Amino acid sequence: MSASVALKRAEPALEPHPVEIVEGALESGILLLCDHASNGVPPDLGDLGLPESEFQRHIAYDIGAAAVTRSLARRLNAPAILTQFSRLIIDPNRGRDDPTLVMRLSDGAVVPGNAKVDEGEVQRRIARFYDPYDAAISDAIRKAMAAGHPPAIVTVHSYTPVWRGWPRPWHVGILWDADERYAKPLLEGLMAEEGLVVGDNEPYDGALAGDTIDRHATIGGLANALIEIRQDLIASDEGAEEWAERFARLLKPLAAQADLRKPAVFGTRTRERLRQQ
Repeated sequence: MSASVALKRAEPALEPHPVEIVEGALESGILLLCDHASNGVPPDLGDLGLPESEFQRHIAYDIGAAAVTRSLARRLNAPAILTQFSRLIIDPNRGRDDPTLVMRLSDGAVVPGNAKVDEGEVQRRIARFYDPYDAAISDAIRKAMAAGHPPAIVTVHSYTPVWRGWPRPWHVGILWDADERYAKPLLEGLMAEEGLVVGDNEPYDGALAGDTIDRHATIGGLANALIEIRQDLIASDEGAEEWAERFARLLKPLAAQADLRKPAVFGTRTRERLRQQ
């Protein structure tokens, strides 16, 4: 039985909502997001033609990220929003016109269920999965703003220890575009911890046009940071709790500084990246 089958319900109508919402205090000053929390696929999409083993890999979800997000939300009493669908269906951390929105080939794995996806099916998946997640984030931001507590947007991801044969040396990375209000203090706090190898915009660059932070934080001038933790460090419950405790310790004093969270537009490096590409 594939991992996706294990998460299915008997009927498509009984599938869980595509978004998990963890309640929290608006005055916490933080909104936590987990774009790749689940490897679930609803019954009518089958297993996308993939064997069970592929749903246990990073191509289906960010291993450990959901556990860190939930624990962090509990420790900070902060609201959190997590996806309940696999990134193999559609990637909510991509712009709507991004060619990798629906992956046909992912880290060496051909995805048969996506091979012949046409524009009509892409739009159906956007409406069914992508839009509800987007709407939930927008709604949470509106509520926080209305209550007078502009939220810092913090997203939690994880990455593979090895990529295309190259061992990644970092234990953790902080990704950011042009707004350093949260990124720099987080980087400094992590770098002060003995034994940690910390990536500044590693293993990826945080300037990605149309991604979750670009859509919901950069454009509106909300403070933000994208956390990337190496998967082998948070694959266990103990590891996830350890990293959630570490980030709770770093984020709590930042969130307490209301002036740090006042909306301010810092621009973006995404256009420059697109020109380079």
